[in-house]
Amino acid sequence: MEKNLALKVSDKDNVATIFSVVTANSEVEVRDKKGHKEIITAFDAIPYGHKIAVADIAVGEEIFKYGEEIGAATKPIKKGDYVHVHNLDSMRGRGDLPIKKRAGE
Repeated sequence: MEKNLALKVSDKDNVATIFSVVTANSEVEVRDKKGHKEIITAFDAIPYGHKIAVADIAVGEEIFKYGEEIGAATKPIKKGDYVHVHNLDSMRGRGDLPIKKRAGE
């Protein structure tokens, strides 16, 4: 049986990238760069290369992947949920939002 694997790149990340095809209600081993491992149950089927929540995320809360903000939650997201366009609103390249300055700019 193939192990479901996901990678969390940054300590800031609240999602991890899936490196297998995950079926609903299966276990995913989430690894980080420090060698820590955590088993999370995926509530949904998740395609290869997509995201799984590694923490609960409230509506409006920023979603971080690879240490970068990629958007905000549009619905409550539970640890183990599939994170994609159905519950994430991208904040990148949007002309309708003010540009946020990063620390040190």
